[in-house]
Amino acid sequence: MSSRTRRRRKRLKDEISRRTEPGAPAGTIIPDPEAPRSTLHVLAYGPDAYEEQQVQDLREIPPLLARWPVVWLNVDGIGDASLISQLGQLFGLHRLALEDVTHPHQRSKVEPFGTHYFAVTRMPVPGEPWVTEQVSFFFGERFLITFQQTPGGDCLDAVRTRIRSGWGRARTARPDCLLYALLDTIVDHYFPLIEEAGDRLDALEVEVAEAPRRALMPRLHAVKRDLLSVRRIMWPMRDAINTLMRDQSPLIAEETRVYLRDVQDHVIQIIDLVESFRDVASGLTEIHLSSVSQRTNETMKLLTIISTIFIPLTFLVGVYGMNFDPDYSPFNMPELRWYWGYPVTWAVMIGTALVMLYFFRRSGWFGEPKEPPPRSGE
Repeated sequence: MSSRTRRRRKRLKDEISRRTEPGAPAGTIIPDPEAPRSTLHVLAYGPDAYEEQQVQDLREIPPLLARWPVVWLNVDGIGDASLISQLGQLFGLHRLALEDVTHPHQRSKVEPFGTHYFAVTRMPVPGEPWVTEQVSFFFGERFLITFQQTPGGDCLDAVRTRIRSGWGRARTARPDCLLYALLDTIVDHYFPLIEEAGDRLDALEVEVAEAPRRALMPRLHAVKRDLLSVRRIMWPMRDAINTLMRDQSPLIAEETRVYLRDVQDHVIQIIDLVESFRDVASGLTEIHLSSVSQRTNETMKLLTIISTIFIPLTFLVGVYGMNFDPDYSPFNMPELRWYWGYPVTWAVMIGTALVMLYFFRRSGWFGEPKEPPPRSGE
C-alpha cells in the first residue's frame, strides 16, 4: 500500500470518527493519542519592529501581549490536551471551540464568541499534492492563534516573510487583517492543485480519444475524488468568509471586509473551476465507457462475420465429409468420382465467402459503407 493511500485512509478515519464518548460533557478535550506533541512559535510585531521565538513556557506570552500590538502564536501539533487547555485559560478561549481543535474533521466555519472569533478550514500540505490538514484560528483584539494539525511545515511562510521584512502594511495591520492574509494564502495554494487536475484531465482526454483502455478508469476516478475533496472544503469556506464579512464586530475593521471580499471571490473561482472540471471528468468517463462498448461491439461484429462466413463452409465440408460409397448407389455422392471435384469444392467455398464478404461490406458491417447515389435534382 502506497503512503498516499495510507494518508487517505487515515484522513478518512479522522473525518468519520470521534474520540469523545456519547453523552460526554460539551467541551471535553480528548486529542488523538497518535497526534504529535505541540510546539509553540511566536511572531509578535508592531509598526517598527518584530520579535520571533520558540515558546517553552506559557508565562512568556503575557509580557509579549503587553509589549506588542499583535501577537501571532502558532501551535504545531494538537496532541497535548493540557497545553491546549492552558492556552484556552490564558486567552479566554471557549471550550467548545477548543474541542473542535482536537477533532480534525471539522468543516470550514467561523463562530463568534464575544471577545474572540474561532475559524477553521483545511490547508494544503506543501510537497504532498492533494493532502490537506486542518488549521484552526482564534483571533481577538491583540492576538491570533493558529493550531495546525501536524508539524513539519506549512504554506504560510509568505505571510511570515512580509512581517519580518515590514513589506507593505504587514506590520501595521490588526489581527483581523493578519487572519485575512493567512486565509488568502491558504486559498491561493488551492489554485496550483486545480491547475494540476486540469492538466491530468487534458492528458486523459487525449488517451480516451486515442486509445481507451481499462486502466484509465481508476485515474479518472482519482481526479474526481481529488476535486470532490476540494469542493467539500470550499463550499462551507465561502459561507465562513461571508460570516466574517457581514458580522458587525469591533474585532473586524471595515477595511478588512473589503479584503475578505477578495478572498471570497477567489473561493468562488475555485468552486466554479472544480464544478467545471468535475463535469469534464464525468464526460470523459461516459466517453470512455462508450468507446469501450463500441470496441466490444466491433469485436463482436468481426466475430459474427467470421462465424457467418464459416457456417456455409462448414455445411459444405460436413456434407462431403460423410462416409457414403458411390459404388453401392448412384445417389451416394457421385461427386466423389469427379475428376475436378476437389477444385470445384474449393471454388464453391471461396466463392461463397467472397459473396458474403461483398454483401457485408455493402451493408456497412465493416469498412466504409457505400453512399447511396444522389437523387435527381440534387
